Amino acid sequence: MSMEKQIRDLVAQAVTEALGPSGPASPSLPAASPQGSRGAPKTVAIGADHGGYPLKEALVQCLRQRGYAVTDCGTHSKEACDYPDFAHEVARRVAGGFCREGILIDGAGIGSAMVANKVPGVRAAVGYDLSSARNSREHNHANVLTLGAGLIGGALAQQIVLEWLETPWGPGRHARRVEMITAVERRYTGAEDRKKEGA
Repeated sequence: MSMEKQIRDLVAQAVTEALGPSGPASPSLPAASPQGSRGAPKTVAIGADHGGYPLKEALVQCLRQRGYAVTDCGTHSKEACDYPDFAHEVARRVAGGFCREGILIDGAGIGSAMVANKVPGVRAAVGYDLSSARNSREHNHANVLTLGAGLIGGALAQQIVLEWLETPWGPGRHARRVEMITAVERRYTGAEDRKKEGA
């Protein structure tokens, strides 16, 4: 069993134990086993608060037209709501292996990134231009992208999302440094202790 598979299995188990099988925001989470995977190659979970709702709707349509399987985690209207709920739902789907990538939209993209990064296994990055989108993927292996609907227009947001999804992860020093990020995460989630006990 590969180290990455062991880590993903631990993350999926921790998420399920902490949240239950469905979590607070979605009682209909698919009953699929993550099996340490990162989801099918073109699976994307997307979520937004009321400020990001119009942009989310446009991005869902754009992604589906390009062959992506999109899981829309809400919100589903412009009625005021709280971004942490939707950020958490998208992040747990990515961490659990149900979707390969996640996209979050709120006013600035910052709050959603903070929430998503609290979920073990998630590496969320704010995308504000094409360069930041490419860098977050190639250098940091970001698996969640957050956007600020109040800061960027729809056309740029679409370009950022497509650039981010199509940029491959970088090898060599980038992979080594991402493993260092994961090692820090393990220190604070107890995964390192469980790993030692199982050895």
